[in-house]
Amino acid sequence: MNNHLPNIFKGAAMGIAEVIPGVSGGTIAFITGIYEKLLNTIKAFGPGLFSTFKNEGLNGVWNEVNGTFLVTLLIGMAGGVLVGVFGITYLLENYPILVWAFFFGLIIASAIYIGKQLTKWTAVEIGLLILGTIVAYAITVLVPAEGSTSLPFVFISGAIAISALILPGISGSFVLLLMGMYTIIIPTIKNALKTFETSSLIIVVVFALGCLTGLLTFSRVLSWTFKNYKNQTLAILTGFMIGSLNKIWPWRIPTIGLNKETGQGITDSSLLAKGGEEMKIIKEANLMPWDYPEANYLFLAVAFMVVGFIAVFVLERFGSKPDELV
Repeated sequence: MNNHLPNIFKGAAMGIAEVIPGVSGGTIAFITGIYEKLLNTIKAFGPGLFSTFKNEGLNGVWNEVNGTFLVTLLIGMAGGVLVGVFGITYLLENYPILVWAFFFGLIIASAIYIGKQLTKWTAVEIGLLILGTIVAYAITVLVPAEGSTSLPFVFISGAIAISALILPGISGSFVLLLMGMYTIIIPTIKNALKTFETSSLIIVVVFALGCLTGLLTFSRVLSWTFKNYKNQTLAILTGFMIGSLNKIWPWRIPTIGLNKETGQGITDSSLLAKGGEEMKIIKEANLMPWDYPEANYLFLAVAFMVVGFIAVFVLERFGSKPDELV
């Protein structure tokens, strides 16, 4: 069991990160040295497993998909999600500035860490870094679109959201918000679980198929780029990290909310200030600490940024060297 504890802890860290809006589990996977191995594990799921099963049986399939690695990671992620839901959610509600400050420092250090993995910096890498930064920043400031229950669009939204999930610096749930699908998919899933209504179940199944397709396809694309264009891939991922910092700036106020039940937009500042479980914040404005309308906790926030920054290099030591492609 002791041999599997590192993977469990890495999975737990990924699970906690996925609960934080704007923070990607892919970031944690990268700095703990399992990102490429995880991509290849996902990539292993495909039609080829049938021939592996035919020739080598279950043991062959288990080895093909890195079964022990995957199961221990998923156990850790499940625990991390539970901790995140009950622990991080509480902290975000009561100490949002300090939580965001910690993750702001963590993302800065993560960008530095990923950038250090490049063996050389040329004009191409610098250009891709800038491109990644611009794309990620643009995603954080886009105004959410209106969603649709059209099944092709549901499928596409699942594929795109799950693809974003495995990219460092980009949150899958935030992409769903931008596509206007968050308030469609989440209530539909809840309704399907409660009532087993056929229309809701169809949407959930189509969304899940989109997620599966996106995960299997995009993992192959990323695995291929790592194998053939590793430096360039690392450069653009570093840009994603830098561009995502806009989303997790500690001092910000909501400007647009969304009623989770009705999907109605909310722009009333007094209602936005009150928040509440029935409302999802979908757009915010960043402020300087001294312009923040409430206590800004400036010095304490800076201390938490430093802790988050240091945490990355602790995770790096814990994760040792990044796994090679297999």
